Amino acid sequence: MKQTLLFLSLFMSFTMMNAKITVDRIEPTDWYVGMKNPSLQLMVYGAGIRDAAVTTDYAGVKIDSLVRLDSPNYLFIYLNIKDAQPGEMTLKFTSGKATTKVSYRLKAREMSGEERTGFTNADVLYMLMPDRFAEGAPAKDLPSGMKDFKVDRTQPSLRHGGDLEGIRQHLDYFNELGVTALWFTPVLENNSSDFMGFSTYHGYATTNYYKVDPRFGTNEDYRRLVDEAHEKGLKVVMDMIFNHCGFDHPWLEDMPSADWLNIPECVSKDEATGEVRINDKFMQTSYKLTPVVDPYRSDIDLKETVQGWFVQSMPDLNQNNPHLMTYLIQNSEWWIETIGINGIRMDTYPYAYAEAMAHWMATLNDEYPNFNVVGETWVTEPAYTATWQKGSKLSKTDSNLKTVMDFSFYDKINLAKKEETDAMWEGYNRIYNSLVYDYLYPDPSSVMAFIENHDTDRFLEDGQDTAALKQALALLLTVRRIPQLYYGTEILMNGTKAITDGYVRKDFPGGFPGDDHDAFTAEGRTAEESAMFDWLSKLLHWRKGNDVITKGSQKQFIPYKGIYVVARQYEGKTVMTVINGRNRKGLLETARYAELIGDTAVATDILTGETVALKGNIAIDPRGVLVLSY
Repeated sequence: MKQTLLFLSLFMSFTMMNAKITVDRIEPTDWYVGMKNPSLQLMVYGAGIRDAAVTTDYAGVKIDSLVRLDSPNYLFIYLNIKDAQPGEMTLKFTSGKATTKVSYRLKAREMSGEERTGFTNADVLYMLMPDRFAEGAPAKDLPSGMKDFKVDRTQPSLRHGGDLEGIRQHLDYFNELGVTALWFTPVLENNSSDFMGFSTYHGYATTNYYKVDPRFGTNEDYRRLVDEAHEKGLKVVMDMIFNHCGFDHPWLEDMPSADWLNIPECVSKDEATGEVRINDKFMQTSYKLTPVVDPYRSDIDLKETVQGWFVQSMPDLNQNNPHLMTYLIQNSEWWIETIGINGIRMDTYPYAYAEAMAHWMATLNDEYPNFNVVGETWVTEPAYTATWQKGSKLSKTDSNLKTVMDFSFYDKINLAKKEETDAMWEGYNRIYNSLVYDYLYPDPSSVMAFIENHDTDRFLEDGQDTAALKQALALLLTVRRIPQLYYGTEILMNGTKAITDGYVRKDFPGGFPGDDHDAFTAEGRTAEESAMFDWLSKLLHWRKGNDVITKGSQKQFIPYKGIYVVARQYEGKTVMTVINGRNRKGLLETARYAELIGDTAVATDILTGETVALKGNIAIDPRGVLVLSY
């Protein structure tokens, strides 16, 4: 028996010494020399690769460490490439007598990090969902291995077939409208099967962090789109998710380490079939973000928020694992360098570990000081949002996050549209009382405001109240904020989430074969669509390059007799946004606003082009709005 065991042991050792070394993938797929941080992490995946030795003789490259975690199929290589030049580096993997050589490309950067420019309050972001915007390449050759899915435009939660080429073909539309930056919901691979009428068309269940979803196009298509957008003066913002990945990501089949996920014990593998499943230890997030900042929080509340999974199909990543966080940080840098994006929108920002995310932002700010990132911070209290902005004195940990999303503005404007503005709290008093707290923000001009997005009801809901919409847009585009629009608002697209999110993510008319009309063209729009488009386009083009709006001070007046006034002033010029928050005619009593008007006799209403006398009372239509410039 002992001889048999000895023979088996020797046989296995001989086999392992002579086994072929397999390297299935290395991420990042390539890298760039000349970065401020000379350290490069390579995540190598292959059967049994963990115990391999690694060497390279590439000039200027040193192997600092090899990290071997729990899975035998991952090896993390940390390189120092400070003195390296661009070229093809050879990595030599050795295990026993077996050797495999792999070529890895080091690239030259196209520009320095300082030259990478991000979005600012001089921009207006236009948010769209690639699957729902336009189909430009109907015949896409999808690679083998894509899981079952269906394109069916009659089903609101299945894929509809939009792609990057469809966006590229309509770049002139964005210029005609007057926006300056495009934010796409995630474009990375979501290789998940449809389930019970639902799909991951939205893009928030990543299965490959280095690959555009083939249904949208290729990495090369993405680069072409961004290059052509830049040629037309448009910036591009990339949506990223560090909080979670998709359940079909390879990490779920083979986790690099036991702590790669939060609550990893809720995942089980069927020994017979190899299928990965959720078990009864699953914990879902509470969706309550307050415990992250609550000084009186309980441990269980905090755990449910940051460790609980967003949904069962989106495993929660553990950003406190340093190797995972390095992977994610490098991934964001890789897309900046490879595609040339002008900003990042980070999904579910406070759900991830705050200190790890602050480290990410510090790294990006150091490498790309003029770049910008906006974090989704979905709480409707200004004090909460302000806590997450870079430089906030409200937080023990500086987030280093330059831009936060103003969910208070969204919340208050959607309440105000349904209310009469009274003498105290309702209607536009809500906006006034929200902006009062701008003193909490280190930089109010780097806060992103919006009236709707892909996760909310459309501002119009199921109606067509253009008066309320014009008031909201006029305010959004003139206050001290970075404004964000949602696709289709300019042509009165509506819908609610009452049944499913798909009803606020409808297809843009004219973007798909067989559409009954084409809202991308003046000729194809209905009369109502044209009227709204022209009104908003005029406002957007006026805002573009307008220093009063982007650099001016701000002053607001408590709503008086239903009239709300916000003013911007810069170098002797003034813009007054005047809103009648009642369903009856109102009067702007100019004497009350003498500190703004002074001796000025007339102004121009930029919405109509008409001259408005500033002496005496000015009549304003029910739910009317003026944007007075002088």
